[in-house]
Amino acid sequence: MGFVGVDTAGSSIMRVFPLWADELGLPSRELRGFDIPVDAPAAAYRDVVTAIRDDPEQAGALVTTHKMRVFDAANDLFDGFDPFALACREVSSVSKEDGRLLGHAKDPITVGLSLESIIPADYFATTDATVVCLGSGGSGTALSWYLAHRDDAPRSVVITGRRQETLDHTRLIHERGGLDTTMFDYRLVTSAEAADAVVAAAGERAIIVNATGMGKDRPGSPLSDAVVFPRQSIVWEFNYRGSLEFLAQARAREAIDSLTVVDGWEYFIHGWSQVIAEVFHIPMDADRVERLAALAASVR
Repeated sequence: MGFVGVDTAGSSIMRVFPLWADELGLPSRELRGFDIPVDAPAAAYRDVVTAIRDDPEQAGALVTTHKMRVFDAANDLFDGFDPFALACREVSSVSKEDGRLLGHAKDPITVGLSLESIIPADYFATTDATVVCLGSGGSGTALSWYLAHRDDAPRSVVITGRRQETLDHTRLIHERGGLDTTMFDYRLVTSAEAADAVVAAAGERAIIVNATGMGKDRPGSPLSDAVVFPRQSIVWEFNYRGSLEFLAQARAREAIDSLTVVDGWEYFIHGWSQVIAEVFHIPMDADRVERLAALAASVR
């Protein structure tokens, strides 16, 4: 199986995958990393997709960081996509079936499974909490897609972006998917101080998410160290490794603001287990995910 990312050797999955392969009875314990720099030219993505497609020993791959770029640069190399991939114009899972190369966007599913492990099913109905999603890229778009389809949906989701074109792209995805865009506030935020103000105005018990990639793919945080989080809010860092400045900022305010601080470990577990299920065509129920999570925790 392949792993398309920026620094794949540094991921915990390199230690976890062999254990999972044994548990699941996969045909190989090898996970091959394909490292592509952020903002690489289109040819780099096409070369990786072609290599996976043409190698009979590659069952498929998980894509992180580059999900939208893989779709934009190499969508013509695929034989089909699932509805989420077409709507979100991203690929997080590459698989093969009957000689066909297929692309899937698993993030709306995996981000939902992760959030469901953090909050109760009636969280928004009982708290009237809002959501601030810092980042309008692939992960942020996936979160917004899930929230719009959730039975217990928030009344307001602020999505921030540093470029108007990324916000416009997210809005287009929502419109193309038939979502109620009135629940979204697409906010252009060009500085950490401006992002601080958005967070501070979110109201008590808000869910504040770092979906920017900052703190993993590149150092830094979308917020400044002067940020004050709404009281009793849930602060969710999508990443579990890297410099994690956003996570450090939240933990520094955890006791002061009565925060619940969550890192991206659960997202990591669901993200990988769902893609492995797709790549190797095996069922993935809750009991199996729990066993995989225990194995992963043993080498975290």
